[in-house]
Amino acid sequence: MKVLVCGGAGYIGSNMTAMLTAQGHEPIVFDNLSKGHMAAVGSAEFIKGDLADYQLLVKTLRKYNIEVVMHFAGLIEVAESAQAPLKYYQNNVSNTQNLLSAMQEMTVEKFVFSSSAAVYGVPRQVPITEDAPKEPINPYGQTKLAVETMCHYQNQTGKLRYASLRYFNAAGAGSNCTLGEDHRPETHLIPRVIKTVMGKLPHITIYGTDYPTPDGTCIRDYIHVDDLCRAHLLALDKLEQSSELIYNMGNGKGYSVREVIDTVKKVSGKDFKVVESGRRLGDPPVLTSDATKAMKELGWKTELPELEKIVDTAWKWHNKHPFGYLD
Repeated sequence: MKVLVCGGAGYIGSNMTAMLTAQGHEPIVFDNLSKGHMAAVGSAEFIKGDLADYQLLVKTLRKYNIEVVMHFAGLIEVAESAQAPLKYYQNNVSNTQNLLSAMQEMTVEKFVFSSSAAVYGVPRQVPITEDAPKEPINPYGQTKLAVETMCHYQNQTGKLRYASLRYFNAAGAGSNCTLGEDHRPETHLIPRVIKTVMGKLPHITIYGTDYPTPDGTCIRDYIHVDDLCRAHLLALDKLEQSSELIYNMGNGKGYSVREVIDTVKKVSGKDFKVVESGRRLGDPPVLTSDATKAMKELGWKTELPELEKIVDTAWKWHNKHPFGYLD
């Protein structure tokens, strides 16, 4: 299939592009390179463009006879979203509306959307199922939920078939460790710990050591980026029979902040400075997924669920790319 990968120069988008190519699909990457990296695009066709540019979207959908759109072009930093909510509504909601409008004009019906566990806010119980209350506590989560709502109502018109995949914590390096995380700034725990090992950060901070968890630190659900991308392919296949799909994308098993730190120490064989600090506002003690629905309906399962294997792939990529992507 001819797939427009919006945000295909970013972390998950570039891994998805590589997997689509490997599976015989024809991905076309659409990215403004504000966060992504040209070096991550590989051999795929590339269009430098912004989702705010309606005419370019229509032109691209028409020129390449696009059959499905995968959308990875959201802004993702929770703290920034609280400081600049309008920026997040513009990019994550308004620009997605623009994209859906262009798809409607060109009668492109299939859409796979990168949503987030942030739509749940602070969960009332864990692991979290798809029917748990949607109570986001920051603009980032709220914008993801707004797009899901928009897709739902567009689906009711019969003009959109969509899958919304609610990510927990994507991690690791995919495509045989050739495509890794290079966010600037980097806010994700595993790459930040690795950067500390490499001397690029002076220390790693643990925010809160008195949570009601086995070791007192927060527990989060990490999913390898390859497992995540495979779920997108399965969801795309499922859209042949279904018009509205919503799935949690996680390991179903959580790892604490201390476990992540200890695993990076084990994989790297190196020690580094760890600083303990107070809790951050809004951090739930435990966030883990119930991905049973995806397993049952898509036949999906994680192939790299172990934290050590996830960290090992990330460690290998960062060692080969000590300065990230050079572009």
